[in-house]
Amino acid sequence: MRIKRAAVVTTAVLMSASLLAACGGGGSSSGGSADGIYSIYINEPENPLVPGNTTESEGSQVLEALFTPLVTFNDEDNSVEYNGVAESVESEDNTTWTVKLKDGWTFHDGTPVTAESYTKAWSYNALSTNAFGASYFFENIEGYADLQGSETAEPTATELSGLNVVDDTTFTVKLNGPFAIFPLTLGYTAFDPLPEAFYADPDAYGARPIGNGPFKADEDFVPGQGFTVTKYDDYAGDNPAQSAGVNFKVYTELNTGYNDVQGGGLDVMLDLPEDAWATARDQFGDRYGERARPDITSLGFPTYDPRFQDPNVRKAFSMAIDRQAIATAIFTDTRTPAGSFASPVVDGYREDACGATCELNPDEANRLLDEAGFDRSQPVDLWFNAGAGHDSWMTAVGNQLRDNLGVNYALRGDLQFAQYLPLQDAQGMTGPFRSGWIMDYPSIYNFLSPLYSVSALPPAGSNATFFNDPAFDAALAEGNNAEDIDGATADYQKAEDILIDQMPATPLFYGLNQAVWSDRVSDVKIDNRGNIILEDVVVS
Repeated sequence: MRIKRAAVVTTAVLMSASLLAACGGGGSSSGGSADGIYSIYINEPENPLVPGNTTESEGSQVLEALFTPLVTFNDEDNSVEYNGVAESVESEDNTTWTVKLKDGWTFHDGTPVTAESYTKAWSYNALSTNAFGASYFFENIEGYADLQGSETAEPTATELSGLNVVDDTTFTVKLNGPFAIFPLTLGYTAFDPLPEAFYADPDAYGARPIGNGPFKADEDFVPGQGFTVTKYDDYAGDNPAQSAGVNFKVYTELNTGYNDVQGGGLDVMLDLPEDAWATARDQFGDRYGERARPDITSLGFPTYDPRFQDPNVRKAFSMAIDRQAIATAIFTDTRTPAGSFASPVVDGYREDACGATCELNPDEANRLLDEAGFDRSQPVDLWFNAGAGHDSWMTAVGNQLRDNLGVNYALRGDLQFAQYLPLQDAQGMTGPFRSGWIMDYPSIYNFLSPLYSVSALPPAGSNATFFNDPAFDAALAEGNNAEDIDGATADYQKAEDILIDQMPATPLFYGLNQAVWSDRVSDVKIDNRGNIILEDVVVS
């Protein structure tokens, strides 16, 4: 999932180590209230609030309140648990899977959650003419290719042929080949169900989603402001909301949100401004939490730009960056230098997989840059989204590129997140750009395919570098066709080795989730995907 945040929470007890950076800034003046509703900071979601088209952190946090997935993940080891809608997800060959649903689940409009609520939604999400950002998550399902049109031809089908409804609580999924990690993927938002009301008016639905989660939307989401969701009394899950509701307050600046939570005008804030990274723990005491974030911050390269088409140029930039110096001086060690394209918390992570290419080496960097014939007389643009605390560390990156490579830079940090991501997708990056990703499900595959495979090229996915390498895609396919998770992971690691050789982006940091909250709330925790567990929060 593409993220804009800068930290993640957990319990009131301190944990440790890993997150990215965020946006924030408008917001109203009131925080929690006597009616049992608490407020939480978010930045503007990129798209209307539809699961298949919500692929970034802000919209995802909202959908966490409104939807319950098929499967969940164990908070300690990330293993699949059946605490969601699915009773089971089973296969004898890793190709044809049978999904059985629990009885009693309903949408917020009272209609039942059925097998067709999933099969119909998945086909809609995958259909290229709908241009949903999570379309590529369905690429392994039989019939996906028929739903993909082109500039000169319409799709030849509108439904995934690999999906079959057996009865109201059972459906089967036939894949193009074995995919051992398929059950893991089903915890992601894109696989959530949709009610019939969605198809009647998708635009209205995007403003006021109807889900199956612990909270329901009783009003439209207002851009620049947010909305309030309330407890769903007929929720069928084991974890009903402990509050009367959540007020999602949209901000454009982290500092504004932080001032509000300090002054009592905001109850929960997951992202902190940079001048609070080192001080928030002492200032908030037992109203502060931190946890390792399953994410990565990278410096992406626009491979469509002639200046950055040579892998040696990209490697040179990577080796000109002193990650540890920035982590210490700018992030006060709330970030950890990254040596892999994957997060340390996921299956398949290898410490220092990137090796020397992700270590400071100005001599080798200059040799590679000279060999590539890079024009040092022209400055490079460094892109990042505004209002999210990225200015200082991106400036530090620019200073290191200038000092170690003799390349001047210009900061391009004037776009809000909801503007920044579409420009990436439109090949609008004129230089290296800040890229953030947080785990959708716990596998190294989730850090590779959605960001660098050809099937994830925009608008179907999040491959904003526009990297296209058949060998990389082939290695991913080998992993998908493996007989078990261990075999799949080994092939995914081979795919990562190709990324390291080609360097469409360079790994920079793993983040630390930091959260603070007002004295009106308690039981503030985050899940292992980096979101506040909204239903657990108690309003005093």
